[in-house]
Amino acid sequence: MTAEPIRASGAVVWRGSPDAPEIAVVHRPRYDDWTFPKGKAEPREHDIVTALREVREETGFTVTLGRRLPAHDYTHNGRPKRVNYWTARLMSGHFTPNDEVDELVWLDPAAARDRLTFPFDAALLDRLRPLDTVPLVLVRHGTAGERDAWQGPDRLRPLDAHGLIQARILAKILPAYQPRLLLSSPSLRCVQTLEPFLRTLLNSVDASPALEPLLSEEEWDPDKTVDLVDGIRVPAVVCSHGKVLPALAPRHLDKGAFVVRHRLGERVVAEEYHLTR
Repeated sequence: MTAEPIRASGAVVWRGSPDAPEIAVVHRPRYDDWTFPKGKAEPREHDIVTALREVREETGFTVTLGRRLPAHDYTHNGRPKRVNYWTARLMSGHFTPNDEVDELVWLDPAAARDRLTFPFDAALLDRLRPLDTVPLVLVRHGTAGERDAWQGPDRLRPLDAHGLIQARILAKILPAYQPRLLLSSPSLRCVQTLEPFLRTLLNSVDASPALEPLLSEEEWDPDKTVDLVDGIRVPAVVCSHGKVLPALAPRHLDKGAFVVRHRLGERVVAEEYHLTR
């Protein structure tokens, strides 16, 4: 029987100019090493949420995630382990020494390379740029039962129990990208997919995303819808349908899944696909 893999996540946190960043390197007294903030996932925790939590717990920082970096796969005590990494821009917070990390230094990439204990960590510094990308998160609404079993208008078909769970998971993930714009198909199942996240932002049970008919199954247009989404230039989340998203997303999205497109101007420089379970 194959041992269940150990999942962990972390980030290369940076501040300052994207062209001349300073990198956060932490010292762990338990191991007496210099590395990047990271740690193991909690049960059923999404990898992105793990990265945000571990950075916050070890450094006190709130960050915005950028591009995904190469993962580190190795064996730990006879079990396979994967550590997922992202670039992460410092937004706020102040470091206070704690049980896991007793020292944090900000270094330029060359000095950080010399300070880091592990060759894999040092190699991540070669993959940092570009740092000033803008995220576009394309979300397919959560599960909403069977279309044929719903008696009312399809636009009013709600999320089912699993879909509501997926929406709550997304509410913990989307802060990673600090979106300034949230667009949704007017269909109830799309609106409900984003509502838990909006409630965390606005502290209001009445929060709603901006509704865009061009994202709906009934009114989407292969040219106008693509132009609308391609024209977004700020960090954004867009929620739509399996019928619409093939024109926008680079691959098929399961219900509740999302793809993050990291853009530099009009160019997409990286994409990552995630499920919500």
